[in-house]
Amino acid sequence: MARRKNALRGHFVQEYIPDQEPTEDGWLELANYISTIGDDTQEETEDMAFYDGDGTLESDIISVAGAYTPEGYFNPDDPAQALIASLKYKTGDGRKIWHKVVRSDGKKEWVGRATVSAIVAGAGDASAYEAFSCNIRFDTLPKETDLTTPPSGE
Repeated sequence: MARRKNALRGHFVQEYIPDQEPTEDGWLELANYISTIGDDTQEETEDMAFYDGDGTLESDIISVAGAYTPEGYFNPDDPAQALIASLKYKTGDGRKIWHKVVRSDGKKEWVGRATVSAIVAGAGDASAYEAFSCNIRFDTLPKETDLTTPPSGE
């Protein structure tokens, strides 16, 4: 089993246009000056017990909201960071983007519409470089694609 560095996992963003799927050539990699990307996935559970058991509560996961929290230094010339920074003073659909995560081995990807929150695009101590961070949370379960299988029709 091979270990892979986090830097090999790809995080990409794209402008969200309602009623349009993301385009393959529109992805912007969120990597420049990004030093860490946390996993802030949230799970909602429901606990219940049944008579066919012994009365012990069982937990069911009833929803999963995948989320990532990139952090680093702000570069307004980086297209991915500029896209996210442009959403800072927007609300509703104005905070939507497409988000794609490609596993570090390149064999799987997840794509879905997401909401960007907690945007920081330039902040910090006077002696420090400007900070960049945000939370990118999938709005629904993202579509998982096996990249080792050729698309149908080929």
